Amino acid sequence: MHLFCFIFLPPTKKRNSNILEVTAISSMATLISQNVVPKDKSEKPKRKTLDGPSPLDSVQEIEDSTISDSVKPKKKKRERKENKEAETEQEIEMKKLENVLFGSLYPVGFGKDSEEIEGGNDGSALFFTDRSANSVLSVYEEDAIKGEIVGADDNTERKPVWVDEEEQKVNINIAKVNRLRKMRKEEDERIISGSEYVSRLRAQHVKLNPNTEWARFDSRAKIDTSDSASDQENGDVDTIFQTSEDLVVKGRSKLLPGLLEYTRLVDANAQDPSNGTINSVQFHRNGQLLLTGGLDKKLRFFQIDGKRNTKIQTIFVDDCPIRKASFTPDGSQVILSGRRKFFYSFDLVKAKTDKIGPLVGREEKSLESFEISPDSKTIAFLGNEGYILLVSTKTKELIGTLKMNGTAHALTFANGGQQLLTTGGDGQIYHWDLRTMTCFHKGVDEGCITGTALTTSPTGSIFAAGSDSGIVNIYNRDEFLGGNRKPVKTIENLTTKIDFMKFNSDAQILAVCSSMKKNSMKLVHIPSFTVFSNWPPANRALQYPRCLDFSPGGGMMAMGNAAGHVLLYKLNHYQHA
Repeated sequence: MHLFCFIFLPPTKKRNSNILEVTAISSMATLISQNVVPKDKSEKPKRKTLDGPSPLDSVQEIEDSTISDSVKPKKKKRERKENKEAETEQEIEMKKLENVLFGSLYPVGFGKDSEEIEGGNDGSALFFTDRSANSVLSVYEEDAIKGEIVGADDNTERKPVWVDEEEQKVNINIAKVNRLRKMRKEEDERIISGSEYVSRLRAQHVKLNPNTEWARFDSRAKIDTSDSASDQENGDVDTIFQTSEDLVVKGRSKLLPGLLEYTRLVDANAQDPSNGTINSVQFHRNGQLLLTGGLDKKLRFFQIDGKRNTKIQTIFVDDCPIRKASFTPDGSQVILSGRRKFFYSFDLVKAKTDKIGPLVGREEKSLESFEISPDSKTIAFLGNEGYILLVSTKTKELIGTLKMNGTAHALTFANGGQQLLTTGGDGQIYHWDLRTMTCFHKGVDEGCITGTALTTSPTGSIFAAGSDSGIVNIYNRDEFLGGNRKPVKTIENLTTKIDFMKFNSDAQILAVCSSMKKNSMKLVHIPSFTVFSNWPPANRALQYPRCLDFSPGGGMMAMGNAAGHVLLYKLNHYQHA
């Protein structure tokens, strides 16, 4: 509110005195305007002092102070009332949110307004569990309390995670609200406990929304003796639809014989093909790293993804064309050798190459054939005149020798690296105990004149022996050691010398190849001892196979040939590489 004062001064007064009077009057007008009570807050008569100072000023100040004091208590009281109403509304909203989020049921929330809610409880949040106060329950109430879970045992009951101690103290009047009267068991029933109220609500929900019958274990049709076959068939269908698993499960299931499902992928060494023959391919234990080695003296590493197969590193060995390269089973080193008196060790962690040899006390001019024990402790080299040279993987020193009758052509480890199998020019298979360095069994390979290849399954229960005539005999190892030297199966699909054999990770596939003839490679289904009819591929793309390896998970198969390519295939039966 603004006050305007017009002051007329006599012309006889001096200029300075005029300025002082105008200043004083303006200050007084400002003070008056500050003490004026607004129109909408007070209907008391207001007094305006537009004139100069008078004896009534003191009286006016006293009245103004009295009016101000009488207004303040009313204003505070109204503010407290508004704050209390806001808190009540906020509390109701919080309870509603808790009910939605945590599934708690407030008994007074059905058919009652906010005032009844305020008077009906003590302000504490009420949470109820699925448990009844009465021992005698209806069928639906039992279902609500037991809460049977699909896949659980019949005797298992769901226990409440949290129990509210105050739920028994709350009483609900179900006769007062129209939509709650349907939950009465008797016509004159009115008051029930809080837990009983929750139980009846859940039973009503189950009654209106019944579960699907085929998803309940207790709803299975009982087997009738008169029609047991049809009932059993219906039971099997119910079992299938009770879970959300795939109807056809792949992976560790049995591989079917006949046709092998596979997909040709980008060559493993497509980014850097070899200029010479590929003599070694092997997957690392992680299933993503693949090494290749050949006569071009280069050891290459590729990251296998089936699409790009990125090359990671190349190591050039200037004085050793690679005849064999292999990861140690623990994945820390690569051992590579050729027709030399020495061999190389490449440390994958330190990226360091060491040259080892010649071995002390030995005159072998070639260490091109070797195998590494599954425990990564021993390397077994084929030596001259039937000798097997045992070298420590840690110290790279000769720790022992084994002697066969005739020349040694192939070897393989068994029993976790504690035993060794060898074969050679005499056509016999030797079993060695590396703990005692003795031969504990020797048996003739049926129909074999010269043994050229040998391999055992990952479990060591069966082994396969190949000969220079193209015959592969598959033996049960326990029966062979027990005196039964009859092979469980003889594979006669190849006609040239067997150079390489390999079991996959679950011993359901045996790969057999010969490097003396194009596309001379077969995959054998071990459970049925039959050859897959659709391998090799019809397009004759294998050329001269030289080596092969399966990924640890069985999902990939890499094959190196004499043209310098590493062909990569995905076996669709297996889900993981």
